[in-house]
This record gives sequence, C-alpha cells and structure tokens, in this order.
Amino acid sequence: MNKNFYVILAGGVGAAKLIEGLANVVDPELLKIIINTGDDIELFGLKICPDLDIITYTLANLVDKEKGWGFKNETFNCLSILKRYYNTGWFNAGDCDLATHIYRTDLFKQGFSKDEITTRICQNLGVKSHLIPMCNEDVQTFITTPSGTMHFEEYFIKHQCKPEVLKIHFEGIENSIPVENVLKYIENAKKIIICPSNPIVSIGTILQVNGIKKALSKVKDKTYSVSPIIEGATIKGPADKLMKCIGLEVSCIGVAKFYQDFLGHFIIDNKDCILKPKIEELGIKTYCFDTLMVNLRKKIELAKFIMEL
Repeated sequence: MNKNFYVILAGGVGAAKLIEGLANVVDPELLKIIINTGDDIELFGLKICPDLDIITYTLANLVDKEKGWGFKNETFNCLSILKRYYNTGWFNAGDCDLATHIYRTDLFKQGFSKDEITTRICQNLGVKSHLIPMCNEDVQTFITTPSGTMHFEEYFIKHQCKPEVLKIHFEGIENSIPVENVLKYIENAKKIIICPSNPIVSIGTILQVNGIKKALSKVKDKTYSVSPIIEGATIKGPADKLMKCIGLEVSCIGVAKFYQDFLGHFIIDNKDCILKPKIEELGIKTYCFDTLMVNLRKKIELAKFIMEL
C-alpha cells in the first residue's frame, strides 16, 4: 500500500475549516477523511448525514462559508412547505441540500452502503479527497437533558445546546464496524490528524467504532490533534457541556486526557501555552500556534504548521 497519504478524523464545521486548509497545502487526493456519522438522522423520510455533507460541500467549494454548512446562495422553498407537514421544520435543510438527501435515500433503497453512497456523491460534486463514513451501520447520538432524551441534532439546532446534559448515548455503536481498509489506512498513513472537532460526539463517536481506538494506539507517534478548546471555551457547539457530563475538565488539558491513550502530538492555541508543561506530563508532545481559523489564510497556516511538524 502506498504510504504517501494522510488520515484525518473529522466531524463538523471545525473539521471542515482545517480540511480546507489541508487541501490547499497537499494534494487533496492524498487525504483519507474518516467522518463522524453519529449525528445522522432521518427526517422528512430522508437519510441525512450532517458531518459528511458539511465536509463534502466544503471540499466541493459549494458550502455557505458564513454559516459553515449547507450550500452557498441556498433557497428554502421546499422547507417552507415541509414545515406545514412536519413538526421537524427546525432542521434547516435548503433546496440544494435536500437534493443530496433525496439522492442518498434513493441509493439506500437500491441497496448501496453508506460508504458507496458517499463515494458517488463526492464523484458527482467533484471532490477529489477520499471521504469515508466511520461505519456503514446506523449510529445515532442521543442526549438526555432534565426535560427528556432527544436526538443530538434536535439538541444542537432546536434547543441551541442550552439544556444541561445528563447523559450521552450512541445508539447502535456496539454493532459498528470500520469501513473496509480503514484500519489499514490508519496503520500505513504518513500522518494521522484529528481535527478540532467536538471530542465527545464527533471524534469520540469515531473512537467507539470497534477497532479504531486500538489501531490509533499502535501508531501514537504519528497521531496529531488540534485542540477545539481555547482558554476553557469552545469555539462553537456544546463540547463544554458534554465534557462536563463525562467528568472532563473543560480545557485543552481535558481534551489531551481524553485522547491520551493514542495521541502523540497536540497543537494548542497560543493563548493556552502556559498549559503546555501539564500536557507534556501526560507524555504528549505539545506545540503552541494560532489555531483560530477565521479565514482561509489562517486555515492554510495551521495546516502547514501541522504538516511541517
């Protein structure tokens, strides 16, 4: 197997930003991106894979960069009518986005796997990188709050991550199997890069797929991650609430401890550089850099920094 490729573990907008930078630094065809599918949901009778779509649209240069998801210049005519029929109109699916969901659902009905469908969508949208769902099996994330249990997407979008998190459950994860060749890719990659995604429900879900965490622990020296936490706060999303729920300190130290079994190198923000010695006590080589990717230049600078380490 050619070892001149990179494995990326990814989920959500933070991952898409770093991946955009990486695709400007190395040949996009060298990126094998394992993507969280624990956020997948069925709405309007359609199979929806939010993280797969965010990264696909980003690499296809179709994403709405202001929002970080969906198509740019999107319209919502179909959704406006769907809201009359369903009580799930809180999910902001635009007209172009719905076309992807319709196509994916049709291919599922024809018997194609999630991996095969992802490949077809990428080919049709001109994406050169190899996007790989974390597994073909159905896994869905549920969040228990004081008012009840709900799908993660409902918690994230409808409730805007406001309720306290009492429990996190990955339904179906016990039956998950890595997509074919994923463990070989981890073993043979030039570098493995864990994106600054939510460590609990983006990266953490991938880590719970049977065999993936064990495979990563065998290649610790070539595994790199960027902290999604800066000065004790998340850039976006509920990582802080989810980390608290499982007893983790909300800091880059907390993330490092969560990844300690398999992480060899950790990039933290310059603002957290005072914490570098404590992370290195965990046996993780730690580097300080400006990790806030506010524009394409910053995304590329961070990607270059990682590649040059």
